[in-house]
Amino acid sequence: MSPTSRRPRLYAAAVAAVAGALAVGMAVAAPSNADSSGADSSGADSSGADSSGADSSGADAAPTLGQLAAAKGRYFGSATDNPTLTNVPYTDVLGSEFNQITVGNTQKWQYIEPSRGQFDYTQADQIVAFAQAHNQTVRGHTLVWHNQLAGWVNDVPAGELLGVMRNHITNVAGHYKGKLVHWDVVNEAFEENGARRQSVFQQKIGDSYIAEAFKAARAADPNVKLYYNDYNIEGIGAKSDAVYDMVKSFKQQGIPIDGVGMQAHLILGQVPSTMRQNIQRFADLGVDVAITELDIRMQVPRDATKDAQQANDYRTVVNACLAVSRCVGITVWDFSDGYSWIPSVFPGEGAALIYDENFGKKPSYWAVYEALGGTPTTTTTTTTTGGTTGCTATYKVTGQWNGGFQGEVTVRNNSSSTISGWTVKWTLVAGQSLGNVWNGVATTSGRDVSVRNASYNGSLGGNGSTSFGFVGSWTGSNPVPANVTCTVG
Repeated sequence: MSPTSRRPRLYAAAVAAVAGALAVGMAVAAPSNADSSGADSSGADSSGADSSGADSSGADAAPTLGQLAAAKGRYFGSATDNPTLTNVPYTDVLGSEFNQITVGNTQKWQYIEPSRGQFDYTQADQIVAFAQAHNQTVRGHTLVWHNQLAGWVNDVPAGELLGVMRNHITNVAGHYKGKLVHWDVVNEAFEENGARRQSVFQQKIGDSYIAEAFKAARAADPNVKLYYNDYNIEGIGAKSDAVYDMVKSFKQQGIPIDGVGMQAHLILGQVPSTMRQNIQRFADLGVDVAITELDIRMQVPRDATKDAQQANDYRTVVNACLAVSRCVGITVWDFSDGYSWIPSVFPGEGAALIYDENFGKKPSYWAVYEALGGTPTTTTTTTTTGGTTGCTATYKVTGQWNGGFQGEVTVRNNSSSTISGWTVKWTLVAGQSLGNVWNGVATTSGRDVSVRNASYNGSLGGNGSTSFGFVGSWTGSNPVPANVTCTVG
């Protein structure tokens, strides 16, 4: 799927990381959370799961999704696109939370070969370089697709198109030889009823074009894993049956195919009940499976009920992958709701990802975290300023170790009207102390803590939310606060 419209919403405040004790009265950036020690970005493993993610601030940091996935022999990654690489708050998360990156748009034909025989890798190379700099593996996307084609391709005579397709694959896969772990060789070649999509390749080359594409990709890069990728094949049905039959035939004929990508552009409450069974049957053919473009959209605005269902849906998808040894990893189709393609394609829908527009971790994030083996401790104590008005603060311990812990507080606007500022307060217990705080401005008086919004996250739309994080130390015990209050203004 993945059209070019990604609706970036840039957040101007790029905050600098501050080490050491609490910076009173300052908003500071979150420390990096991933540990690069021992990570191998060579791409030798079929899943790329040996790469644990980006640079780390130290052993005391809570594990990232990438690290948790790597501990289970998987990857957990995100797609990205070039316009977002200039947004520092965005890239801080992209470079630290995930151990895999997919090039969302700029490896597609219209960008790579805009004119016949003229190849331009500039934009895609920038994303690959970002991933390499952050010790992340890369999935290539995509070599042959009916959409986002350069216009000239449709005008190639039938007798020449196979050669044109082979030349495109040879050049692109050859350029990225040794730099990627997977290629989506052919994308979305089937209709919902299992018939072949009547793309220009199908019409002018015929049924053989998919096999020919895979053979050309293998010749160009003998080591990269070659995938067929499609949407609405997550559960068992006519479309996934057709893909299954094709893969089975390819394996019998010796056509080089290593994996099937299930895009998983899903709808709230509609994760297919046969998803795990379907993953398993493809694995039984002798191919890997990857969840390649995961998002779970809802009717907006969000509310607590929808968030809870979305969290359960994300957990179900992760568990389905973890249940099958040949399900090698999961990629979300970007990670922040502010960069999702959904609102531009499905009016009235959105909020499909695991971070909100302000890079706050949503309940769906924590569902993934727990499904991958993370053990956050969650306690919610709230004070509102009048029923359906005011704000609510949710305090969560996201990681704890001997003598230290990391926490997160989510602030939600309870009303349908925009609020222009918020303050959260709680009291530390004896033995606790506060360290760095990010995405908020903290002051302390004795054991009393007050955190007000930073300059860039105080304005919350109706039912909107944001979050701030912190690290602390403890001796004796580390209980959650007895009371956490949130006030507007």
